[in-house]
Amino acid sequence: MNVLILTPDRVGSTLLQRLITIYMQFHEFDQPVINLHELTNGIIKYYNPVFNAEVLGKSLEKGQYGYFQTLEEITTLLASVDHYKTSRLALYHIRNRADSMEQQVPFYQYLNDNFFIISARRQNLFEHALSWCIVVKTKQLNVYSHEQKFATLHELYRHGITVERTNLWKYLDAYRDYLDWCDRHFHVNSYFEYDTHMKDLEKYILNLDIFQNHVQKLTWNQMFDIEFQDWNRCHYLVSDMSGVGQRLEQDQTLLLPGPRSDSLLPTVPTSVREVVANLSSRDQVFLRDKALTYKKSQRAIEELVENKVLTSNVPIKLQTMLEKKLLTQNFAQAVCWYNEWVESRGIGEPYTEQQLLEHSEKEIQQFHDVPLLKHTTQTPDPAEDCSHAAE
Repeated sequence: MNVLILTPDRVGSTLLQRLITIYMQFHEFDQPVINLHELTNGIIKYYNPVFNAEVLGKSLEKGQYGYFQTLEEITTLLASVDHYKTSRLALYHIRNRADSMEQQVPFYQYLNDNFFIISARRQNLFEHALSWCIVVKTKQLNVYSHEQKFATLHELYRHGITVERTNLWKYLDAYRDYLDWCDRHFHVNSYFEYDTHMKDLEKYILNLDIFQNHVQKLTWNQMFDIEFQDWNRCHYLVSDMSGVGQRLEQDQTLLLPGPRSDSLLPTVPTSVREVVANLSSRDQVFLRDKALTYKKSQRAIEELVENKVLTSNVPIKLQTMLEKKLLTQNFAQAVCWYNEWVESRGIGEPYTEQQLLEHSEKEIQQFHDVPLLKHTTQTPDPAEDCSHAAE
């Protein structure tokens, strides 16, 4: 079974394709399963001694990465091997390539006929666009090692960002165009709703039709002796530069609306040792209890990368919504600009700053051991929120 994930990026598509590949690998499909990541910026055919066969893969060698292949050539490569492929297709790559519609249509038809297609989506479009605004500063979509996270995000955590209205609207419009692209050209088999399915990602994956012929569905715990949510929490905490867990133990006003003078850390951790020292006591205990099984599973996943089953390790979560709020110098203004976009375009859900922070609390508990705030039942008004922000 071939799997294709449609994406506008910043919707969990890289995490999803890596995890689907890992689960398929351990479920022993009748053909090897190999992850190709993006289809349209260079794939190669080569002999892989692990499988004793010619397979497809990615290459970072000069001349083998970029828009050098036509869509017809990519289709020919995909059809030339028997092994299963997991991959993604991003609309912005299609736009960057500038292929004609006459070239795109048969490519899309081949994908519809030969792939199980998942459309990755977001309900919280504000966070989606804010994530893209952070990428504008960091120049990095994902990080795959803790060292890479330190190097990529150090300046961000030192200085934060100021969001520009033009950028925010640019990525919101791009998301709207992505939905139209999916509806026009693809027969979607499943919709991955980041805000809903990340709460139990394993359940979403194992319930996909690609696993329907497997009577026994292997869980992450059965594969690696650790629950996926615990593994993913370790994956995040080891390079969590925010200090949010420790700060929430002492001061839960972080979860309340309004600007803060201490939103950024006075010093930013640059190593695992410094990060762990900056975690809450409860998070430190959690990491200590799970460290051995996390490291063991990491070695198993790294072996899949070495064998070129995966194009990279599983990406590490960059920031929670609360971290993004603390890093954004004009967060309240950005929320108002987002609400203006929702009103002008007629899609999306308007938010107040309070609503966004309330939504972020459950996410925080997925990654940190902290109590939740008690909220009033009063429903805030986004328009009133923005009138205060403008004052």
